[in-house]
Amino acid sequence: MQTDIDPRSLIGRKAFDSHGTKIGTVDEVYLDDATGRPEWAAVRTGLFHRDVFVPLEPSEVVAEALRIPFDRDLIKDAPDFGVGRHLSPEQELQLYHHYGLTLPTADPRARGADRDFGRLAGGES
Repeated sequence: MQTDIDPRSLIGRKAFDSHGTKIGTVDEVYLDDATGRPEWAAVRTGLFHRDVFVPLEPSEVVAEALRIPFDRDLIKDAPDFGVGRHLSPEQELQLYHHYGLTLPTADPRARGADRDFGRLAGGES
């Protein structure tokens, strides 16, 4: 994803899968506490208004929408951790495995128990 985008600008954007099918609307953005970079988005989906976590890398903002390069079924089957709290390192690891993503090679000090993901919802952190 573009690294210079303001994470607050993602909230409220429509989200689409790799085939252009609407998934839902970005509800919250989760920032890496160590780097401050946006890492995950919670997307509110469907009739039951369930939030699913999607990776912001390799997603991209195109024509005012968030394009997620994964199939709708994979996105909807993502682990459900609920929203409104930090993602733990274990939860993040589960998400990386679910999407088949390689863990980022970050500063080793940012890994482990001290790495946690805060949220940004409607301008809050």
